[in-house]
Amino acid sequence: MNAHFVTLPGDGIGPEVVAEATAVLSVVAARFGHTFTFEERLIGGAAIDAGGHPLAPETVAACRQADALLLGAVGGPRWDRPDAAVRPEQGLLGIRRQLGLFANLRPIRVFPELAGASPLRREILAGVDILFVRELTGGIYFGEAGTRADGVAFQVMEYRPDEVERIVRVAADAARARRGKLTMVDKANVLEPSRLWRRVSGDLVAAEYSDLDYDVVLVDAMAMYLLSRPGDFDVVVTSNLFGDILTDEASMITGSLGMLPSASLGSGGPGLFEPVHGSAPDIAGTGVANPLAMILAAAMALRHSLHLEEEAKAVESAVASVIASGLRTPDIAAGGDSVGTKEMSAAVIAALSG
Repeated sequence: MNAHFVTLPGDGIGPEVVAEATAVLSVVAARFGHTFTFEERLIGGAAIDAGGHPLAPETVAACRQADALLLGAVGGPRWDRPDAAVRPEQGLLGIRRQLGLFANLRPIRVFPELAGASPLRREILAGVDILFVRELTGGIYFGEAGTRADGVAFQVMEYRPDEVERIVRVAADAARARRGKLTMVDKANVLEPSRLWRRVSGDLVAAEYSDLDYDVVLVDAMAMYLLSRPGDFDVVVTSNLFGDILTDEASMITGSLGMLPSASLGSGGPGLFEPVHGSAPDIAGTGVANPLAMILAAAMALRHSLHLEEEAKAVESAVASVIASGLRTPDIAAGGDSVGTKEMSAAVIAALSG
């Protein structure tokens, strides 16, 4: 297979972890007889510095022509003014909207060897394997916003029925392929958009997915359940805002954001694959960032955009074997010895090559 990746390293540790993911993908290509090419483009703060805009039109055009996109992270203190007219995060929101990437898949799996890195008790972590399906192009992040003359700030949360139906359908199909359980998270006791979510989701499941074990949980209760009984959940679908918050909370199940990949998919065209973590400017350039989330995101690119399941599993198995061998970056070291970004990546490449 010939496949073309556009890389969007972004800011902070983004360039460091993207470089390691492309190195891993190059080894995959050599091992399985593929040809992968990589084209780097700017996004976020780096793009603002270079051209004044976090997402240049030519970057969007290049992304549309790619088979898959690899994103590092955006943002950092040098651009961190919430009232600024141009912000790095606009690049991330922009690429999602421009490419119609409405479905964000965030798997939460616990490596048994990393149970000590989590603040949760080992028995709570047993068997945790959750797939979060987060709606990504609607809701409050994209609603009308501003500040009125009286100083009152506002941001509108809106959802159309078809936006809700398409994301719930993605989640329901995933639940059918997994363990058959679907949980929808909302705040229908307070929010009108959540009442829409509840109606549309319930009607769709009743009409087309009655074989699933379906339940609804309020978002505040879900925040508690994630830390008290995460093993009870299979596929969880929710809105943009709630998905953002809950999946960051869920990182504590695995012990570190540095272990969590994600995939953003649309109805067609390239998917966007990135770690859940941010740009971590406090450790940028120190060589200690955990590259595993980005490497696992590259595995998701192989699976979801290139449909190379064997290759994706090979990368995931290599990561698992390195974790089992005892190698740790500082974020998952739990006080023990640790290795740097390049050492961890090199170990994955060695496991993949062997």
